[in-house]
Amino acid sequence: MSATCHDRDLEPANAHLSLGADRPTRILVVDDEVANQQVLSAQLTHAGYIVDVAGGGQEAIDKAAAQAPDLVLLDILMPVIDGFQVCQHLRARAETALVPIVMVTALRDTQDKIRALEVGADDFLSKPFDLYELLARVRSLLRIKALHDELQKSNRVMHMILNRYMAEDVASLILDNPDRYLKLGGESRIVTVVFADIRGFTRFSEHHPAAQVVDVLNLIFSELTKTVFEFGGTFDKYLGDAIMAFFGAPVSRADDALRAVSMAVSMQNVFQKIVSEDHDVHEGLGALGLGVGINTGDAIVGNIGSEKVMDYTVIGDTANVARRLQEIAGKGQIIMGQGTYQQVCDNVIVEKTSRERIRGRKDPIAYYELRQLLCQL
Repeated sequence: MSATCHDRDLEPANAHLSLGADRPTRILVVDDEVANQQVLSAQLTHAGYIVDVAGGGQEAIDKAAAQAPDLVLLDILMPVIDGFQVCQHLRARAETALVPIVMVTALRDTQDKIRALEVGADDFLSKPFDLYELLARVRSLLRIKALHDELQKSNRVMHMILNRYMAEDVASLILDNPDRYLKLGGESRIVTVVFADIRGFTRFSEHHPAAQVVDVLNLIFSELTKTVFEFGGTFDKYLGDAIMAFFGAPVSRADDALRAVSMAVSMQNVFQKIVSEDHDVHEGLGALGLGVGINTGDAIVGNIGSEKVMDYTVIGDTANVARRLQEIAGKGQIIMGQGTYQQVCDNVIVEKTSRERIRGRKDPIAYYELRQLLCQL
């Protein structure tokens, strides 16, 4: 259906800058009337936009799929596939779900406007229309889209940063609920805490140049951290030549303890592979080993520190005992506390030690050395 448009020229708007100077802003004009295509294309091009034209619904869908536009001017009354259907299709695709859509049509009935908004249109403009008004609406919607794109970019950067510290699903959970997970304070949770320490690294540091020491530490930590993420753990921190991780927060799973023990076994395997493959490059690696301590129990988990600098960590006796068990563990050993053993006992073969008093604890505790993991995740 044709439309009469006021023929005043639009002032150039440098519109290509509206979504960032790295690329021009692209508008898809969808109309089955050639005259309307020509008017809109000419005026929008003069205003500084890149314009694509589609003469029907299917062509619009195909062009949007090939290259997502920044905004769509969409006629409604078209044969075969009308504007309502095109709008629904664009909203259903992830690539175009948030692209602003302006219905430009000769329909004037309120019910048509309501339907347009219900299928996902952002604005509605009846023919004949004033081109200045159209351009104003286009600019307004593009400003909103630019802000949304910038927010999405910031979220991607934040997600990338968080992925350096924790598994992807954990990072997504934090971004979905930042008010809960990005503020000071904590909550009581059942967690399994793991400390893994490089045995012999102090002596290795004494006999090797600092640059080589850093290279070796980065090599080992890089692989061990990957293992934390592989089993769905939350990386906590590096402590000199040790690494701390935990399971049960912010994502809690029924098999957290088994995941932690499986991760510890995998860490030992990864460590031995590094030692065997890189001993020629880094002399002295053969003298190193990995000692791992694991403990499960109630703890406070949350952000500790200040509003500007905070650490998402575990506080409490459960973490302290895990650290002490790691101090007991020798090269190649995995030592677990009573709480962890109770949760994984059907999947492990262990050697139970006598009850011993550990540093920082008045009463002796029982702990277990893992001999074999029967069911690794």
